Amino acid sequence: SNGTRPDGERVYSIIRSRLQKVDEKKLLGIKRTCSNPIKEDMQELLSCTNIIFHCAATVRFDDTLRHAVQLNGTATQKLLLMASQMPKLEAFIHISTAFSNCNLKHIDEVIYPCPVEPKKIIDSLEWLDDAIIDEITPKLIGDRPNTYTYTKALGEMVVQQESENMNIAIIRPSIVGATWQEPFPGWVDNLNGPRYLRAIKATPMAVADLIPVDTVVNLTLAVGWYTAVHRPKSTLVYHCTSGNFNPCNWGKMGFQILATFEKIPLERAFRRPYADFTTNNFTTQYRNAVSHRAPAIIYDFYLRLTGRKPRMTKLMNRLLRTVSMMEYFVNQSWEWSTYNTEMLMSELSPEDQRVFNFDVRQLNWLEYIENYVLGVKKYLLKEDMAGIPEAKQHLKRL
Repeated sequence: SNGTRPDGERVYSIIRSRLQKVDEKKLLGIKRTCSNPIKEDMQELLSCTNIIFHCAATVRFDDTLRHAVQLNGTATQKLLLMASQMPKLEAFIHISTAFSNCNLKHIDEVIYPCPVEPKKIIDSLEWLDDAIIDEITPKLIGDRPNTYTYTKALGEMVVQQESENMNIAIIRPSIVGATWQEPFPGWVDNLNGPRYLRAIKATPMAVADLIPVDTVVNLTLAVGWYTAVHRPKSTLVYHCTSGNFNPCNWGKMGFQILATFEKIPLERAFRRPYADFTTNNFTTQYRNAVSHRAPAIIYDFYLRLTGRKPRMTKLMNRLLRTVSMMEYFVNQSWEWSTYNTEMLMSELSPEDQRVFNFDVRQLNWLEYIENYVLGVKKYLLKEDMAGIPEAKQHLKRL
């Protein structure tokens, strides 16, 4: 009540007074945990952990270099230090990104060296002030588009240098999308809002290297098994991508998304689904002004007139900033080698290949996109499928 954190003894007494009927042994367990939970948790982690899946990271493209290095570099370094003290550890699986070396056109399943040693960067960012860091950031990231891709490459180098005698593997997924099969088709928990866009600067023939999230999970589990059981002599890198196995370009994907939104419209659609690919800056700026910002301003004016809070202009500006950061990735294609991924596939038994399926050659893009749109309606927007006829009428009015 006074804003302070009660000590362990007080927590124990509060729990005891509330739960008189709870078994005494359980209460003693709670008391022990409250006495020094951090130390005991750490001891349990160090003594009992068999495998680590390191998925934590910042994925913001516009993050500052200091924050991105702290989360994608320093935190990885500290976790590896903890892992080196785990006597029962069998494997350390690090999740990176297929775009960690996006400055290259062909990317092999190897760890590419950084121009500056990761330890020097991590140490220097501890004492440099923000102004200096902002000034040196473009020089450090070089021909990479943002701090995210740069620090994920940095994290891979940290893994290679700090691994000592551990069994380590690195997984590089591309653009992670809704589920393909599990727990059910089309499950999704986030969306950046492209349904509001009418035009985007993108190359229609560029490969949209989308990968379902359950595919990434299945590969991750399989890599964990192979690394722990077979103990490769060196750190293996696995590319989790779709473009080399089952390519689908942005133009085809955009057409399928629009066709599905016509077939299964959203209940509260702001505008009728439509999208156009532009290829130069002038056209992009013109379309952003006429097709995006102007309608948002008009809609907010209508909201003000009806006594509601304006929101569309702010949403549209945020969305356009996000899309501008994505332009680098929707205007290019990459080639990723997949020798290790294919090797792992061949190592699995037929039953494991079925249960832990990460073979995207079996993926039907049209079916996947339809399930993706349905997933947005059901799991993200919480819309009732029974409302589709009414949503179609709303679409006609738009």
